[in-house]
Amino acid sequence: MSTEQILILDTTLRDGEQTQGVAFSPDEKAQIAQVLLEQLRLDRIEVASARVSRGEQAAVARIVDWARGKGLDGRVEALGFVDDGKSIDWIQTAGGSVMNLLAKGSRKHCETQLRKTLDSHAEDIRRNVALARERGLAVNLYLEDWSNGYADDPGYVYALLERLCDSGVGHFMLPDTLGVMTPERVFTAVMDMSRRFPDCRFDFHPHNDYGLATANVVAAAQAGAACVHCTVNCLGERAGNASLAEVVVNLRDQLGMDLGLDEQHLARASELVQYFSGKRIADNAPIVGEDVFTQTAGIHADGDHKGGLYATRLSPERFGRRRVYALGKLAGKASLAKNLERLGVQLSDEQQRKVLARIVELGDSKKRITFEDLPFIIAEVLDSSDYNHAELLACNVSSSLGLQSTASIKLRLHETVHTAAGSGNGGFDAFNKALAEITQRADLSLPRLVDYEVRIPKGGRTDALTECTITWAHRGGGSAAPPAPGPATAPGSEAPGYPQGRDASGAAAGTTAKRQSEFKTRGVHANQVFASINATMRMLNLVVHWSLNEAEGAAGADREPAGAAQHVA
Repeated sequence: MSTEQILILDTTLRDGEQTQGVAFSPDEKAQIAQVLLEQLRLDRIEVASARVSRGEQAAVARIVDWARGKGLDGRVEALGFVDDGKSIDWIQTAGGSVMNLLAKGSRKHCETQLRKTLDSHAEDIRRNVALARERGLAVNLYLEDWSNGYADDPGYVYALLERLCDSGVGHFMLPDTLGVMTPERVFTAVMDMSRRFPDCRFDFHPHNDYGLATANVVAAAQAGAACVHCTVNCLGERAGNASLAEVVVNLRDQLGMDLGLDEQHLARASELVQYFSGKRIADNAPIVGEDVFTQTAGIHADGDHKGGLYATRLSPERFGRRRVYALGKLAGKASLAKNLERLGVQLSDEQQRKVLARIVELGDSKKRITFEDLPFIIAEVLDSSDYNHAELLACNVSSSLGLQSTASIKLRLHETVHTAAGSGNGGFDAFNKALAEITQRADLSLPRLVDYEVRIPKGGRTDALTECTITWAHRGGGSAAPPAPGPATAPGSEAPGYPQGRDASGAAAGTTAKRQSEFKTRGVHANQVFASINATMRMLNLVVHWSLNEAEGAAGADREPAGAAQHVA
């Protein structure tokens, strides 16, 4: 047999269901089977074990009925047992046409579990194969515990094959039942079996107990196996089988083998099986993991930008996916540029520098910053001014169930460092009580909070960045008010921090003739309270800046001649 062609059998719906805690409903089995056969175009799928339950039989019947309408029913197989026709009846009642008969591939299993001799077991197998073939079923044969049987007593394995080679079995399936083999041992054993029995077709069925399942599949293919087995997401008994995605790309890329499978649907199959099985895969699982096409290091993004220096045959487009450039403390200019390109946003070099600096800053406090977080960060940076009149040097906010929240802050205002503490109804309220204590010392009047809005990017992740936008009403005349007030926002119900109608000190805000101008500030942080604190610190810097402008304007007016003053007025 040519080593350039090989078949793939997926046993997600049979061996994969032996994963602890996994039980597919008939509807789920049918949907998975359709994806495997129609979209991935797999050569063979094993969908059930005979005589398990009526529900299992109904699931097989549904799969076979659908497959027959597509001309694919010959690819649907079920596990059967040496039980003199009971498994045959069960499979035929479900409409199946292929039985994978389970036999003993080691002397220990044969004599200890079955309490039979090699000859009597071989006779039982031949009888059941003949009966199945008479009833119109194709038959393949599993040699359970073959890996140990071949290692401990190869004579038993040879003798069993000699008695069965002419029995009408289509494929002899060689399982590494306990996942104990190495690639070297697999290659030697499969090569030996293929040379000793050149008229037989051999499958290799791996298990992943030592983490070698995919490597063992590659070795079996190199040694001449006609078919290899795997499961979606490496589901299976104990540590699972071999991952379908890993097997496919290795057979194609490492061995140059001809496969009929469509790789564009590997990720979809993985997601579907994760959803139905309840078993999530690691984010870095090869090919199908969420993060495997994400470049984190800035140097890699730079290399891609300058000429695909880090590209391999495993391109995301090959699998219907896309390259992602991570944003975080390891990001560089090229990582940001790639994300801005995807977002369709153009920033100046100076703006990019500021955005990148903010990304790195946030990356120090947050595990992950996503593409969905980026618009929040850009908006925050573009909305900011370079005022640095006030700086929050340290802040501790504590909230407890049934107790008031407390906040302790250390804040630089101009060149003076202040400390204060406050308590209130929530962390943000406590922070503002502490802040009010400091601003009162400095004889600084703060605006009134009239609206408070919090949102996260779409997707609902609990670790997403939080954007807090606060609308303030600046009370006071002269240039201390915002130079160009934005559109008014109708005050909502009581917002965190300040009760409606009260300023930062808690005093009532009367409806006087003083001009009220509304303005907004924005803060971004992984923690909602600190996002609102960032927005408040931005407000504080604006208010201090306007107050300084007002003071400078008043001083200038005092120096102007009367005529000039009248002219300005």
